Amino acid sequence: MEFILGLIIFIADIYAIVKVINSNADTGKKVLWVLLIAFLPVIGFVAWYLAGPK
Repeated sequence: MEFILGLIIFIADIYAIVKVINSNADTGKKVLWVLLIAFLPVIGFVAWYLAGPK
């Protein structure tokens, strides 16, 4: 069960990172979002989902 949950989180994080990289945001903001998502996978994804995409 932990493997499936980890895989779902990993896929969600990859999706978020790809969306950040392909966005029109400044390079500095992109780097910050990618670092936040990479180092805090669950919290970073939730923060990006709520505050990131416009």
